[in-house]
Amino acid sequence: MDESATQSILLAIQTFASICGQLGLNVPRDAFVTTLCKACLPPHYALTILNTPGLAAVSKERGLTRMSSKDASSQHVHNSALGDQVVAVGTSLPTTSSSSSAQVMLTVKNIQCMRSLLDMAHCHGPILGTAWHLVLTTLQHLVWVLGLKPAAGGSLKVSTTDAPNAVLTTTVLTDLPVLSNMLSRLFESSQYLDEVAIHHLIDALSKLSQESMGAALANREPSLFPVAKLLETGLVNLNRAEILWRPVTAHLLEVSQHSHGQLRDWGAEAITQLVKAALAHDYEPPLKDNKKLQGLLLTPLQELCQSSHVDVRQKQLDCVLQVLQNNGDNLGHAWPVILEVLGAATDQGEALIRTAFQSLQLVVTDFLPAMPSVCLQVCITVATRFGLQKRELNISLTSIGLLWNISDFLYQNKEKIRVDLEQDYEQPSTTTGEKSLLGPSDSLWMCLYSRLADLCVDSRPAVRKSACQTLFSTIQAHGTQLEATTWETVLWQVLFPLLDRVKAATGQVEKEEDKLSSSNTNILIHHSRDTAEKQWAETRVLTLAGVARVFCHRRHALAQLDGYPRAWALLLEHVESAALSPSSEVSVAALHSFQELLVGDRTLVGNGTSMGDRTSVGDQTSVGDQVSDGVSNSDGQEQALQGDADDQDRLWSNAWRVWYGIGTSCTVLPRPGEAPVVPSQQFLATLVQIFPPLFNHISHRFVASDLDKFAKVVQTAVSVPVHADASPFLIPLGGLDSNLSPLQDSVLRAVEGLQKAISVGPELMQAMYPAVFDLLLTFVQYSCQPPKYGSLETRSTIGPDRNSQVKLPGKVQWVTLNYSPFSEKSLVVVVDLYKKTACHKVVIQDSVLEKIIKVVRLPLGLKYACPSSSMWKLAAQSLLQVLEVGLPVARQPTNAPAFSAMWTQLGLALDDFLFSKHPAPPTLSVEQHQKDEAIDVQMVELMRQDILPHADNIPTEFTRKIISLLNKGSIHSTTFGIPEGDMLVRLRENFSRVCFQTLLEYSLATGENSADGGITKLALTAFLQRAQDVLVKYTQDERLSGKLPLPRHRMTEVTFVLRAVTTLLTSLKVTAADRVDAEVWTQAIQLFPALVECVTSTSPQLSEALRETLHLYADLLAAPQRPPGAGAGTPARGPEPKE
Repeated sequence: MDESATQSILLAIQTFASICGQLGLNVPRDAFVTTLCKACLPPHYALTILNTPGLAAVSKERGLTRMSSKDASSQHVHNSALGDQVVAVGTSLPTTSSSSSAQVMLTVKNIQCMRSLLDMAHCHGPILGTAWHLVLTTLQHLVWVLGLKPAAGGSLKVSTTDAPNAVLTTTVLTDLPVLSNMLSRLFESSQYLDEVAIHHLIDALSKLSQESMGAALANREPSLFPVAKLLETGLVNLNRAEILWRPVTAHLLEVSQHSHGQLRDWGAEAITQLVKAALAHDYEPPLKDNKKLQGLLLTPLQELCQSSHVDVRQKQLDCVLQVLQNNGDNLGHAWPVILEVLGAATDQGEALIRTAFQSLQLVVTDFLPAMPSVCLQVCITVATRFGLQKRELNISLTSIGLLWNISDFLYQNKEKIRVDLEQDYEQPSTTTGEKSLLGPSDSLWMCLYSRLADLCVDSRPAVRKSACQTLFSTIQAHGTQLEATTWETVLWQVLFPLLDRVKAATGQVEKEEDKLSSSNTNILIHHSRDTAEKQWAETRVLTLAGVARVFCHRRHALAQLDGYPRAWALLLEHVESAALSPSSEVSVAALHSFQELLVGDRTLVGNGTSMGDRTSVGDQTSVGDQVSDGVSNSDGQEQALQGDADDQDRLWSNAWRVWYGIGTSCTVLPRPGEAPVVPSQQFLATLVQIFPPLFNHISHRFVASDLDKFAKVVQTAVSVPVHADASPFLIPLGGLDSNLSPLQDSVLRAVEGLQKAISVGPELMQAMYPAVFDLLLTFVQYSCQPPKYGSLETRSTIGPDRNSQVKLPGKVQWVTLNYSPFSEKSLVVVVDLYKKTACHKVVIQDSVLEKIIKVVRLPLGLKYACPSSSMWKLAAQSLLQVLEVGLPVARQPTNAPAFSAMWTQLGLALDDFLFSKHPAPPTLSVEQHQKDEAIDVQMVELMRQDILPHADNIPTEFTRKIISLLNKGSIHSTTFGIPEGDMLVRLRENFSRVCFQTLLEYSLATGENSADGGITKLALTAFLQRAQDVLVKYTQDERLSGKLPLPRHRMTEVTFVLRAVTTLLTSLKVTAADRVDAEVWTQAIQLFPALVECVTSTSPQLSEALRETLHLYADLLAAPQRPPGAGAGTPARGPEPKE
């Protein structure tokens, strides 16, 4: 049969099938369609394919019969006999009923019939109905045998690589592109089918796909024809997506979940292509305004999130990225679905997370303005999910940066967002089910803060650090957008829960010092962050410092809240708890936060005024009033600072309680056998530095008991030792004194500030002067008596000389600081303060001068044995300065009872200093010896000028003590002169001379009938007798020594005696004769023979002194005369002094 006859028959079959379809004769229609389908395939192959259980049941139901195997065989032979040309040879398509892969040969007639079948389906598709299954099954097998494979968009292309067993002649190769185009036009024409017909087509394709999926489950290669044509059908029918979208995508979703990789890949590819095409399609009304249609189109993309296959999810995310790039500005109501798809990827692998995050970055960077305001909260949540994922650290850190970008967007577009949200806003419910009072914009900010707070407790330290910094930077930069009532929510739902969570997590960290495993991180970690405990300590530092900054910078807004006092108290509890943490980093940072709360906002502490500058005498202004004075006159600030003074007092009282609690708890003295917990110097210095700003708020009600608490804390703090390993790194400050440690410097500054405040304070505050003196004098004592820190064994790093190091056994781990500079500076402060307050009533009544003398007595007595060579000199100068001011006050009769004990202490101090039991070291230079002797002379001058002239107003016992000291000093040289190698202990000749002159002056100025006349007479008599003995002994020893000279100290002693006698005679000559006792004259004259015996001395020095003395005897050798009219009891007068 020639080709034209065959074509006529095929056209007739098409016509009959069309007529039957139009008349509703389904069974005849299917019979004609079946006949045409059989003609498209080889007889034996058609029998196998079209006799499948499903198709056989349909045929039987409709009265159709199948040819037997014999008929098929005869037909095959007949076709062969006719000599039909074989144009293609390929393998059969595996099905669920047949797994053979036998060769199938297609002839020219088969190709001709295929064309006719395509024409019938194209022209008469609306009447095919259920016959579409027969048509598509036949086409699927033909496509398989011919080696046509699906390409992009669902079209079919020739692929020799995918069908290596197919043998195609030149004839059929020429026809294949035409056949492929006919197939594409067939499914493109589906856009003209009515709804019923299109559903029949989709149903037929779905059934074919189900059969392919079944074959794939049996480990057979499936056909991709139905999936490709479902895609092609969907692409050309997007204009009526409401009709076919659900059945098409529902089956494609099923395909995308299949275990066969190629089939699953095509299912996912089909869905993503359909979604991209649908979103790019022009709808009327526009898609961004049709919320229902947008949801329908994006539902399949969202459903892919349920897939557990990575390749499917990758295609899904790639699709999202392309959708954003191509249609991001027109998504409208589709944003929640897009964001949910991106957020769902955070539970997947690294590759998927990176792809999804790339899309999220694009959203935040380019499409936030295009996103509906109601979707911003979802965007925040998704960005947080990327921050919380644990697979990619860099993505987590970058997502926190995205949250910061979102916060900037919220701030810059606040008005637009507020208007958009208020148009359709429903108040969210709180956790208790009640309606929240937050506005729509504030709810958005609260969502951002809450999500950042969640990131602040992440298990990774880098994420925690970045999140903490971002959270508090956001609050600080954009907190002005919040309403006043919203701050209440921020405090109780974000900040304080964050502090509690961080504190709890820090407490749960294991205390072992195991190093972090290198497998957990590729980053080299510094030793200060190499344990989880240290890393959580850093997080606690950041959170506490951040909350403190919020309270500091937003105090105006927070002060208006009803719960502000409770929030303040709770924050201080966290500060106290952190300050007492065993971690030094946390404890010091807590104190810095405490300090920032007090001084960070200068407008709330009197514009930075120092201690004592804000309180005047009699001023009882409350803390609240003081705060108001330091704030500008703007209405907002005035309203923010309005409040009850009692409430303000309670706030600062709580702060004072916390400061004292930290001070007492951290300085608990260790007990024997207990492991010592010693705070660092930095911690203690910071604690003391907090006191001045705190005092500015509580000065108006600072009483003596509070000063006692302060003194207790600083005394214990100063006594805390330093670990031996840290002592070399303790660098002194260059503030008050270059040798003071930071702690000592802070203590002295605090005390000086306190004394300034007391000086200008009310009388009740000025009554605390004695307590300040007691505290400072305690510090002075530390130079010679370093304090003990409980039972802790310590060693000193400073020896008697400040620059010398004391080597003690290395087993001692704690080192006592050098207290000498600290004590010296404290003593200077004491002197300055006493000069200002010597006449103050409380200072007099509390015997402050006596306490000062008692304290300086120790370094004065130690003198050269004092740990610091400068301490005893400073003590001597300080004593001179305080006595210069205090003695006039003490001499007043009304103050005598208050100073009764002071005179005794002063006498003992002078005695200990002038006649110290600790001699000068042999290495002392002559110049230094002279300087030291000059200090002793200053003490004698003090007696001469400020004590003896006022003997009538001074207790007699003290006067006797002074005379005794002068007498002792005038003859003190006889007790020295002990040789020590080649060096001799030098005699204080100048000191002895001044003592003797002062004694003589006082003796001659005091009448015998005065109270001290007897003392003076005894002193002079004792001296003259001692001089007689020294001279006699010298002459005897000189004769016995022969030509050998006497030791130098003997010669010096005799020379001193001669000079003292010269001084005495000179004084006698210028003194009125009636004031010199006759016995003194007698002893002076009796000394002449002893002086003459010394003439034989060969010492030039002695001869010169002797010559001066003998010259004075010219006026003394005359007998004394009595004045005219004098009685027998009148004492004799010596020679009249020469003019």
